[in-house]
Amino acid sequence: MALRAFYAVWGFLLEVAIAFGPVPRITWEHKEVQLIHFHESEVSNYSTLLLSEDKDVLYIGAREVIFALNAVNIAEKQHELHWKVTEDKRTKCAVKGKSEQTECRNYVRVLQQLNDTFLYVCGTNAFQPTCDYLNLISFALGGKNEDGKGRCPFDPAQSYTSVMVDEELYSGTSYNFLGSEPIISRHSHQSPLRTEYAIPWLNEPNFVFADVIRADQNSTDGEDDKIYFFFTEVPVEYEFVGKLMIPRIARVCKRDQGGLRTLQKKWTSFLKARLICTNPDKNLVFNIINDVFILKSTTLKEPVIYGVFTPQLNNMGLSAVCAYNLSAVEEVFSKGKYMQSATVEQSHTKWVRYNGEIPHPRPGACINNEARASNYMSSLNLPDKTLQFVKDHPLMDDSVTPMGDRPRLVKRDVKYTQIVVDRVRALNGSIYDVMFISTDRGALHKAISYENGMHIIEETQLFPKFEPVQTLLISSKTGRRYLYAGSNSGVVQSPVAFCDKYTTCVDCVLARDPYCAWNPHEASCIDIFKENEIERSWIQNIGGDASSCSDKVSENSLQHTFKHGSTAELKCSQKSNLAQVVWKFKDDVLRVESPKYRLLEKALLIFNLSEGDSGVYQCLSEEKVKNKKFSQVLAKHVLELKKIQHTTVGPTTAAAPTEGNSDVPKVSAVSTEGSTAHTLTTHMVPVTTARIVTKPLGSVQTSAPSNTELFNSIPDTVPEKTMFLKSNDNFLLMFLFLFFFILFLCLLSYNCYKGYLPGQCLKFRSIMLLGKKKKSDFSDCEQSVKETLVEQGSVSHQSGEQPKPAHDTGYETEPDCGNGQLQAGDSQASREAKDKPFDVKCELKFRNNSASFCDKSLQRHPFWMTPSQSPMQLETETGAAQNNQFELFM
Repeated sequence: MALRAFYAVWGFLLEVAIAFGPVPRITWEHKEVQLIHFHESEVSNYSTLLLSEDKDVLYIGAREVIFALNAVNIAEKQHELHWKVTEDKRTKCAVKGKSEQTECRNYVRVLQQLNDTFLYVCGTNAFQPTCDYLNLISFALGGKNEDGKGRCPFDPAQSYTSVMVDEELYSGTSYNFLGSEPIISRHSHQSPLRTEYAIPWLNEPNFVFADVIRADQNSTDGEDDKIYFFFTEVPVEYEFVGKLMIPRIARVCKRDQGGLRTLQKKWTSFLKARLICTNPDKNLVFNIINDVFILKSTTLKEPVIYGVFTPQLNNMGLSAVCAYNLSAVEEVFSKGKYMQSATVEQSHTKWVRYNGEIPHPRPGACINNEARASNYMSSLNLPDKTLQFVKDHPLMDDSVTPMGDRPRLVKRDVKYTQIVVDRVRALNGSIYDVMFISTDRGALHKAISYENGMHIIEETQLFPKFEPVQTLLISSKTGRRYLYAGSNSGVVQSPVAFCDKYTTCVDCVLARDPYCAWNPHEASCIDIFKENEIERSWIQNIGGDASSCSDKVSENSLQHTFKHGSTAELKCSQKSNLAQVVWKFKDDVLRVESPKYRLLEKALLIFNLSEGDSGVYQCLSEEKVKNKKFSQVLAKHVLELKKIQHTTVGPTTAAAPTEGNSDVPKVSAVSTEGSTAHTLTTHMVPVTTARIVTKPLGSVQTSAPSNTELFNSIPDTVPEKTMFLKSNDNFLLMFLFLFFFILFLCLLSYNCYKGYLPGQCLKFRSIMLLGKKKKSDFSDCEQSVKETLVEQGSVSHQSGEQPKPAHDTGYETEPDCGNGQLQAGDSQASREAKDKPFDVKCELKFRNNSASFCDKSLQRHPFWMTPSQSPMQLETETGAAQNNQFELFM
């Protein structure tokens, strides 16, 4: 019963997993699209990227190197700076148990724009994090070598995040060598701040992202700029046997100065809340946050937070994208309930909702006009009661729920790692949020949401080695939009759209890409943001309705001439994963489920071609959108089987081959006996051509396949029977039958000769070997030997010893046979039997008058005894050699 329940639950989980996620319409392989790569030999870990759109420069922080590349073409390197670790630091790092070749290096982890002249950079520096200032003019370090604790991680494998706000660095990382002291800090020469080192504040966090959201300049409440941190941590409010992880969002205020007495040099505005990303219909919880992107646009009323999530036990390979309004986040921090710790049974601590009185000003709030009206001009003026409450209650009880109370996108069999979002206005004036989501297999998904649904426009393989994408940036500069992806092996630059890859209007519109539109004047799919002006005659429909397209039916055809009885392969390449390939023959839908046909991924196979297979074959792509079916012709093939005409050959001329059939042999005159010349007339049997003849009909715009149109094409000079196997030719089957029959006879004879078969075969074998005895003679011989060996002999008791036990041969034996002596009445039978072959093995052993053992085993391998070694001779010699051991094999 339990097993049945397990299978039921497992089946439900599989059914749920299969039903998740839209399929990318187009999959672009790495070699199909034009991407720009940057990689330097002996340099790895290109995980820190910084884009300066004003200068069109992409800064890359790798292992012991900092690069400055042209953002328009990253293959153009502008500057390079090596920042290596000294030998002394590498040795000390290795002494502490770290790898000198990998961990004890300088991994650049912080790369932030300080101002127009300097970058603030930090590296792990062999587990001694160090920060410095990079001069952008000379592209050299200033040599400050500041202590990087709290700004950069010690371990290159540790999580971290940072953001530069008004020349002050806000970072989330670990503060010690072991990584056991997490910290969110602000590096400032005037007022550095950090979090309290306590479990309720941060409990084993995994930092993923940090960014600033400026206060609305038109607001009248005088709010402060806020910095948001996103991480996953072990919660204190839930009790589980294992470590349950919870996604969090934390917030601090930019003008926070810390407390005067309580929380000195600590955040007075630190609050954190749980991020909810669940699918209520499927009862799925995504509790690991991998990356966050905050979309800020002038067309938005408020910023939107996009997060990439995965389940903690991700055995089904699920990922989700959830979107949150900033107002929902602020609602939790400004009006939500707090949580507090309560002691249960004098030892156990449990976190519950706090329902008591909340101090004024509200704990964790930024200094605004309301606080200033109460004479609280700075956090240094806040009362100790408010500061102590913040110290003890950093966790909010309310959670931040996503827009629509469900994920924007749920996808199976993929793990999303990074996300960036671009806001695009389509030709019809509608605005779409285009999400670019990278995977742990080096791919990039581009998706949009429309009519309460998600559509994945395309999937692009950025890295050929399928390595995880560690960093993802987007440039939204007008007329020049690019994506930059960093991994362990290098950086890839990609355009935001591949509009030129769509060759027809239907294909361009069905892509539903807001970047692309069909230009009917140029008959091409173009990127609307690369054009100077937008014309209303362009065709674009994000809903996928391609009714406005007026593509003409392609007249491009390929003519093929095939050999009778051969197999044809008709090529047809379909890129859309949402479309269905349909083949038509003579304007009728072809039933490819017939055994005569086999539908491959990019071709159609037709077996045993005959006259009835001649005609026009069309490959169509049918894609259904909103109950409308749109089809377009992908390929057109004309199949023709031609016969050779009858040819008469004269006495002095050879038969001329038919046009296009150069494989027809030439026949010359033949002279008969008597030297009289006779004219030989040869009637050629009608056969089809032995080679493929492929030529276009009409206007050809694409090149035809060169050598794959005929599955088994042959050259002109090869005889037809050497290359083709006709359907009615049984020669191969007869050959195989005879081969296995002969093999069976050989095996049977071998086993008979070795004695592995029953007695009848042994008798037959003996007859074949000797060729002297008849079948009846063997039975007499065997019976005589059996009677001789089974009689008991006398046992000598001269020494008074007990007879020794029989020798164990490992086979089932007859009773003991005395001392090996033969009865006098049986001597005649023994002499007659010595010349006859029989299958009896008899061991006669004599050792100090001990009892002998006779082992009779029928149907065993015989050892033939020569006439000079008779049993009687052995019997007469036993008295002279009692201390010896004899063995007789019969």
